[in-house]
Amino acid sequence: MSEELTLKVKKMIIDSLRIEGTAPDDIDDDAPLFGDGLGLDSIDALQLVVAMEKEFGVVVPDAATGAKVFASVRTMAGHISENLK
Repeated sequence: MSEELTLKVKKMIIDSLRIEGTAPDDIDDDAPLFGDGLGLDSIDALQLVVAMEKEFGVVVPDAATGAKVFASVRTMAGHISENLK
């Protein structure tokens, strides 16, 4: 998994969720996206699923997989890297 992919994932999160005043460098690769980390919620998760499919062509098949994939930026980038079409 490359730094370039990690940066693209961070930009996708910021753009798709319209997080104002946040730069990619402000997001820790291993910080939780939900709860204490970025504080995202279930609506944000749906937006990320759509954005990830649109930008990378990678799907999240179910909620159990989503819970693992959306744990952090690093886990998202890993899932994308493994499933890139």
